[in-house]
Amino acid sequence: MLEFTAAGALADFSADAAYARSRHLETRRQYEADASNPTNAAALACACYDAANFATNSEEHASLAREGIAICRQSIASHPQYAPTHYYLAMNMGQLAHTEIFSALTLVREMEQEFKTAATLDPMLDYAGPERNLGLLYLEAPRITSVGNHRKAREFLESAAKMSPDYPENHLNLAEMYLQWEELVPARREMVLLAAGWAAAKARLTGDAWADGWYDWTTRRAAAEKTLASLASKKGG
Repeated sequence: MLEFTAAGALADFSADAAYARSRHLETRRQYEADASNPTNAAALACACYDAANFATNSEEHASLAREGIAICRQSIASHPQYAPTHYYLAMNMGQLAHTEIFSALTLVREMEQEFKTAATLDPMLDYAGPERNLGLLYLEAPRITSVGNHRKAREFLESAAKMSPDYPENHLNLAEMYLQWEELVPARREMVLLAAGWAAAKARLTGDAWADGWYDWTTRRAAAEKTLASLASKKGG
């Protein structure tokens, strides 16, 4: 069983926040030195997305998301076939949707299109990120007023796990989806696959850039294990 302490969690959060803010400033300097380079634009947009996760208020959160969106739109106008800027445009739209309730539906529909474009241009980007995030979008969005669709969520999340099986979040997302729907057998399968590849992934995905991801995955894995045990007890399986 994975365990955490409040003091350790706070220290990890502070370190991850400092890294995200430092990375945002660094990539902004790189972008300003050569704004015509789509790689610089995508790096800055990615840093905006990451830094928004540590924003201390909704205004800062929205400002970082808008910065990432603007950078991507400007770059896409000159380099429409560069997948990462479409991908991080959608990711930052997701951040903005968290702060702008009334425009969220419009943002979600554009996110869907940008993720689809990224998937067409580079399906393996960010460990099958376009497929993974389309699946999460269909899973989390309302089914009546938005793009939510459980069939599509299953299709895209399963596809991401098949395309990039060594990336922990792909199995974790699937396990969480199955647990949400109380599908015990496939949930257990994904947790076994997640555990089997955990050590190798941790040895491969290292450094400050991965610290926040590992904290998130470890926390979610522990929660999923508890949910799986509870479901198994309830269903007698």
